Amino acid sequence: MSSLREEAARYLETRRALGFKMEGEGRLLEQFTAFAGSAGADTVTTELALGWATLPATGSASWHARRLAVVRGFAFWLCAADPRAQVPPAGLLPGRARRTVPYLYSGAGITALITAAGRLSPPWKAVTMRAFTGLLFATGCRLGEALSLDRGDLDQDTGLLTIRETKARRPRQLPLHPTAAAALASYAHRRDREWARPATTAFFVSSTGARLARTTVQETFRRLLRETGIYDRAGALRPRIHGARHTFAVTTLAGWYRDGADVQERLPLLSTWLGHSDPRHTYYYLSAAPELLTLAAGRLERPEEGTS
Repeated sequence: MSSLREEAARYLETRRALGFKMEGEGRLLEQFTAFAGSAGADTVTTELALGWATLPATGSASWHARRLAVVRGFAFWLCAADPRAQVPPAGLLPGRARRTVPYLYSGAGITALITAAGRLSPPWKAVTMRAFTGLLFATGCRLGEALSLDRGDLDQDTGLLTIRETKARRPRQLPLHPTAAAALASYAHRRDREWARPATTAFFVSSTGARLARTTVQETFRRLLRETGIYDRAGALRPRIHGARHTFAVTTLAGWYRDGADVQERLPLLSTWLGHSDPRHTYYYLSAAPELLTLAAGRLERPEEGTS
């Protein structure tokens, strides 16, 4: 029998071959197999899974439930090769997942973040983070999608940006606003002068010439939040880099409502832009801001012309 770590690797390889990214699940399973190894276990048991899933003790019920769900999926697969494997019962750790209320950035907040990014040191980090942060707010693309951009993904003549590494594994093209396209083209020209012999195909490169790392970007963004005072003013809400995506979606929807557009008709366009596999996922943004609910309610209360 192969080690539990090797079986987990095969499981992840199989799921990924079927089209699942398994990024978060992969990290959690790696942690679980390390936990099992330290306990001298070579298979999955309900007791072992429960002991790992409920760490740390201060974690939320939904986080514990998610950890157990990851092990439970692996245990189902493992049973085919190892009859000793136990599948933890469903509902053993009831934890209803709740969406985090997103922090929506104001126009002034976005400007402050981009300005602060331009003051970073060393200078190339400032250039890169300024362009990167601007892209997130201008397009609403996911962090991973922006990090995965390559040099050929921006067509500077047409202003089209191709997102290839998508959550749904279906590439999409975004026609950028002229100002966003110009900003990215300017960054690309400076990058090509700075790195005449690139060591990576990445569009955004770090001060070492390598592709930007997720952890580096997240840590830097948290620093910007504190330097601009946004973090302290947010109160109970938690400003995150993913909030740029929420802000883009909510701003777009609010603009449509104010312009009197048919939001239901346009919603699939926003779904396609954001890379949602189903417009139903986009409906979440309708409840992300009280302003949107007010605008929607006002639309419903206002009778259409020509109707009785």
